[in-house]
Parts: sequence; C-alpha cells; structure tokens
Amino acid sequence: MDWILLSLIAAVLLGIYDLCKKHAVGGNAVLPVLFISNLASATVWLVLMAMERQLPEILHLQPLDLRGHLFLAGKSFLVGTCWIFAYFALKHLPVSIAGPVRSTSPLFTLLGAVLIFHESPTPQQWLGILITLGGFILLSTAGKKEGIVFHKDRWIAFLIVATLLGAGSALYDRFLLGRAGYTPATVQAWFSIYLVVFFAPFALGWRLNWWPRGVFHWRWSIPAIGLMLLLTDFVYFMALADPDAMVSIVTSLRRGSVLVVFAGGILLFKERNIRAKLAPTLLILAGIITLVTG
Repeated sequence: MDWILLSLIAAVLLGIYDLCKKHAVGGNAVLPVLFISNLASATVWLVLMAMERQLPEILHLQPLDLRGHLFLAGKSFLVGTCWIFAYFALKHLPVSIAGPVRSTSPLFTLLGAVLIFHESPTPQQWLGILITLGGFILLSTAGKKEGIVFHKDRWIAFLIVATLLGAGSALYDRFLLGRAGYTPATVQAWFSIYLVVFFAPFALGWRLNWWPRGVFHWRWSIPAIGLMLLLTDFVYFMALADPDAMVSIVTSLRRGSVLVVFAGGILLFKERNIRAKLAPTLLILAGIITLVTG
C-alpha cells in the first residue's frame, strides 16, 4: 500500500484514538480508564510475543538485560506520567481546545533537540515555530469565550505539562531507537507491559479509596483506546518502512489527526464556538507542517 495513503490512514486512526480518550474520560474516573486501556494493549502484545516464532517478519523482539528493561521501564514511567496529566486535562477541557494544544508537541521536541542534541533549526523551522505560537495565542483568545483563561486555567497547565512530557518522550525515543539500538517492536512491546505495571498502583489506590475519587463507568471506548493506539502505531511504522517514504511528509500528514479531533468535537460532543477555534487550529496545523518539513 502506498506510504502516503498509509500516512493518511494513520492520521484518521490517531484522531479516532483521541476521540476515544475523550469519550472514555468524560465524567468518568481517569485512573481506572488508564489502567484498563493499557491492560488491553499489553494483552495484545503478550499474545504477539507468544507468537513471535510464527511472525518473524513482523516481530523482532530483542533479548533485554537489566539495563534494557530499566531503559524501557523509564519510557513507561515518562509516558505514564504524561498521560495522567493529559487525561485529567482532557476530562475537563473541550477536545477542540485540547487537541490543537497537544498537537504542538513537535515544537517542544525541536526545542529539546536544540538544547540536548545541539541541533540547529532551519529558517523554515523557525517560521514554523512562530506560526505555531501565533495559532496557540489565537486559540487562547477563542478559549476565553468558554471561560478558559490559558494562563490561569489549571487544566490548561496540566495539558502543557503533558505536552512537554510528550516532547520529552519523543526525544527519549530517539535515544532508544537510535543510540541504544532497540527495534520498534521491542520498545512497543515492553513499553506497553511496563505501562500496566506503572498504572497498577494508581488503579489499586483508586479501588481502595486511598484518596477522594470519582465514579467509574464502563465504556466500550476504554479498551478501544489501547487497541487504537496499537493500530495507529502499526500503520504509522508501515508507512515509515516504505523505502520511498519521506519521514517529514509522513509526520506532517499524521498531524492531520487534529482535524479529525476537531470534527469529532463538533459531531460527537456538540462543542461550542467552533468558528472561533477553527482558524487557530488550522494555523497550528500549518505551523507544525512547516516545522516538521523544514
């Protein structure tokens, strides 16, 4: 299948994944949602790991020593912390606000690469940064119409922390897949398993009432979160595996997921002030595309 088509499919799947998260956490207890959704994805990986010999062309799981397990457990700790902040923010914010803000993660990844790996942004990337920041400012203006003041709102702060942690995770992925030399399947499999380990104490604490907690409601979208994440990553890696694929184009097309999220906010969650949010969302998307193709 053509890598451009695969990239577009990955964008749609990623958008559906984000909408599943919003559906799952809306008016629901966040911590059991995180635990069950990750349990679903870990279960799939455990089955695949048991079938590794029958799927040698798809799976290449490297044997890990203690150091390797610590590296991948560290990724799970980083992403798990990111998701706690992101899911609580998504529970309390319109998805048409949360989606565009979360899509700015490549901006912070680039800034982190400048500081950590001493990369030098091109003039086009600097332009992408400015466009993205401009869209972010416009989005904060649109948010005021719903009583969301970006520099004062607790959940916007949660969302920004999640975005920064997500950027850190992307930089850590560069290390794991680059310098450390782990295969994508190895990282994905153990990352999924260690996420369940990470969230298990939180789920137990919620179950035993260790703190004031919300009520949990079972929804089909909860396991769908884990399964959709596996599916979108699989399609995304298939696109990147094509020898003709251009990673900058694949990444840009995948960012089109924000449009799926935006449309879902209108159709599924009946969100308001859509016109005021549309221009900033498109500006952020344009900025990210400019950034990752620079």
